[in-house]
Amino acid sequence: MELVHKIDPNDMKSVDPTKFKKSVNGRKGLTPEEAIKLGGGYNTFLQTSLPENLRVYNPDDETFESSQNVFRSIFIRGFAIEVLHVYSGPPEIVYKFRHWGYMEGPFKGYVATGQLVELFGIGIFEVLTKNNFFFKK
Repeated sequence: MELVHKIDPNDMKSVDPTKFKKSVNGRKGLTPEEAIKLGGGYNTFLQTSLPENLRVYNPDDETFESSQNVFRSIFIRGFAIEVLHVYSGPPEIVYKFRHWGYMEGPFKGYVATGQLVELFGIGIFEVLTKNNFFFKK
């Protein structure tokens, strides 16, 4: 969640910003600084090579703040991510996920439908070998 909701990598607790790179759909891995230049958050996940006239959401036109507002206004109850299956464990974690929510607000001229929106994908994390777990009562 930090990858979407925090723009400053130094605020993130789950990654080491000096070693972190994010790659989506086989694109070049982005450092935190490169991700910030693209607007961070959703904009880095929604980069596309589609011609501009075919883009329903154009990350080139959005800032970090505007992208957050777009998604919060569409998915009023949230846009959850759910891990469906874990294929391998550390240091390389491969998993299948579902990102989902209900379209309860308008989106760029499209009226709210209340329909379930689901995105499925595969995620791969390479983690540091040292792991610490903390539990809170």
